[in-house]
Amino acid sequence: MSTQEKVADPEVAKPAEAPPPKAEAPPPPAGPPNVASLLTADVALRGLLFALTLIALLVMVFSKQTKEVLLPGPPSEVLLPGPPSVAFVEAKFENSPAFIYFVAALSVACLYSIVTALASISAVLKPASSASFLLFFVVWDVVMLGLVASATGTAGGVAYIWLEGNSHVQWGKFCDAFGKFCQHLAASIAISLLADFVLILLIILSIFSLHKKIPQ
Repeated sequence: MSTQEKVADPEVAKPAEAPPPKAEAPPPPAGPPNVASLLTADVALRGLLFALTLIALLVMVFSKQTKEVLLPGPPSEVLLPGPPSVAFVEAKFENSPAFIYFVAALSVACLYSIVTALASISAVLKPASSASFLLFFVVWDVVMLGLVASATGTAGGVAYIWLEGNSHVQWGKFCDAFGKFCQHLAASIAISLLADFVLILLIILSIFSLHKKIPQ
């Protein structure tokens, strides 16, 4: 009886094995930027769009130049030309429908950049509703790009005629007489081209943000 009591239970006698050490998981690889950072970049680009369109608009609106022009006088009684008269000619954007369209398009784009920048800030604060904003941005950014690009091309075509003239229809080089106005015009068109490039970046950014929100 005592011998049986001395027999150790194999389960009890077996020493407890220590659990194997847990292997540390490797750090996750750095992935692409999340939607929140993309929306922050969207806000910055829309602020840049506002600055560009506002500067181009102000340069165009205030690009006025007045110059004295000598006009031949009326013929006298002896069929000789009379004394010349002086007239003041003013170059301004209202002189051309193309430039009026250009100013109107810049005004719309400037106002649009303010509204969409506020909407983009709202999307950053409320990421749950960002998908609807992104779809809105894609559609209207394309519309705004077409508007600004067409206005820039129209103004650029008229500006080129004013710079080089057209010998076929006897149009002179208007910029030879109004060089200051043409310099302001060229600067406004160049800034508008930068605004077109920013709109292209905004469209690409909105499409990429929508792609990020699609479950893989």
